[in-house]
Amino acid sequence: MEVSGFPTSSDIYLELDGRKIAVVQSYTAKASKTSQAVQAFGESEPVATIAGQRKYTLELTRLYATDDAISDGINFYDLSDFSLVICKPDRKIIYSGCEWSSISEEGELEALVAEKITVLAAKRIETSV
Repeated sequence: MEVSGFPTSSDIYLELDGRKIAVVQSYTAKASKTSQAVQAFGESEPVATIAGQRKYTLELTRLYATDDAISDGINFYDLSDFSLVICKPDRKIIYSGCEWSSISEEGELEALVAEKITVLAAKRIETSV
């Protein structure tokens, strides 16, 4: 019996200007939303809640620059307005408008591998495959 459909590191990657620039070993995604209670004079409880803006925080682990990105001189510290693409067996999730907020490195000098990058994304889109 063959098992298929499990995501691999090639199924999670960073994209910039339509090009795959790095593969990601794993990720953690956290979505949060600000909400505000609507108070009415004379009421002891809020009469409604208004949804606010969403915020997406992603923690990426073990990023490897692609050969094309290396030959183009990619530098994780210079990345701006990129996307994280996650391919699952039944759908694709794209976090776009990404900016990094922290980068942790371990290992050799000049190695184009980042241990952890925390990313803030502006949008999340989910499509069927």
